[in-house]
Amino acid sequence: MVSQIQPPTQPEVIYPDSDGQPVATNTIQFGWIVEIKQNIEWLFADDPNVFVAGDLFWYPVEGRNKIVNAPDVMVVLGRPKGVGVARRRHRLCYQQWKEEGIPPQVVFEILSPSNTQTEMDKKLLFCDRYGVEEYYIYDPDRNNLCGWLRGEDSLDVIPQMEDWVSPGLKIRFAPSPEGLQLYRPDGERLLNYTEISRNAEQERQRAELAEQARRDATPRLLQMNLSIEQIAQALGLSMEEVRSLAQE
Repeated sequence: MVSQIQPPTQPEVIYPDSDGQPVATNTIQFGWIVEIKQNIEWLFADDPNVFVAGDLFWYPVEGRNKIVNAPDVMVVLGRPKGVGVARRRHRLCYQQWKEEGIPPQVVFEILSPSNTQTEMDKKLLFCDRYGVEEYYIYDPDRNNLCGWLRGEDSLDVIPQMEDWVSPGLKIRFAPSPEGLQLYRPDGERLLNYTEISRNAEQERQRAELAEQARRDATPRLLQMNLSIEQIAQALGLSMEEVRSLAQE
C-alpha cells in the first residue's frame, strides 16, 4: 500500500491587537484624539453602519500580520458599530477581509513631538496604498492642519484647509488662533468633553428650576379655582402629575 503524504499544516496567523506602546505620548495629543473620536461618534450615533475607532490595529491584507497600522482615529462608513451576535462584541482589531473588504475611508493623525517625518511619511504611504479616501494630520503645538483627498490614482494634497468640508463626514474644518474648530453639517460647532459636561450640567439645573417652578405654581393656581385639567394644560403636565403635586 502506498501511503499518501499529507501537505504540511499551515500555522495559524495571529493578528496582535496591541504593540505595548501608549495611545498618546502627551495629554494634548490624547485630548485631541478623544475629542475627534467622540465627536464623530456622537455625529453618527443614530447610524448603525458607521464604525469609529481610536488607536485600533488595522490589517488590510489577510495572512500578512506585518502589514498593519493603528491610526489615531479612523472612520469606516458602511460597517456596523459592533460585530458578532446582536452586534455586541467589540473588535479587537480591524481585519479588512472580514469587513467586506472595506478600508477606513477617513483617517486622522494627531502629531506629538515624538513623531518623526519618516514615521508620518510611512503612515501617509500606508493609507494611500490601502484605500483611505481622506487623510488628515493636525499638529496641536503649531496649530497646523494638513489634509489629503483621494484623486484618480492616489491621495492628493488639499491646497486650502480653511473651511474645508470633509466629503465623507460632512464636517467643516475651521482653523483659528485658539486651535482647530470642527463644525457639524447643521453648522453647530463640535464640542469637547468639558463643554459637553458643562452644557449637560446647565441643562440639569434648568430642568430642576423648571420643575420647582411647576411645584410652586400648582397650589397658587388651585387657590385661583382653576381645574386640574386647566392647570395641567397651563403647566404642560399630565393630570396625574398635577394631582400628585396638589397632594404634596
